Amino acid sequence: MIYFTIACVAAGAVSLINFILYGTDKRAAIKGRWRMPERVLLGLSFFGGAAGGILGMVIFHHKTRKAAFILVNAAGLLWQAAALTYAAIYLI
Repeated sequence: MIYFTIACVAAGAVSLINFILYGTDKRAAIKGRWRMPERVLLGLSFFGGAAGGILGMVIFHHKTRKAAFILVNAAGLLWQAAALTYAAIYLI
């Protein structure tokens, strides 16, 4: 039970950070300032923050035309959902 809770909290924390970074990067793009490297946004999306990445794309209308962002967020969401499902079945 504790491992499942830790996994959910970790995924939520990474998603929140990723969501904030999408918003920060969008604001920087509008103002013509220094941007977040795409590999940072993609890495966070794949390694635990797909929910935040998808929300950031939808709410901030950011990186929605880039196929890499759509694919990485979708793949990340699928494997993260599978990992949490596995944890719910075998660790609770």
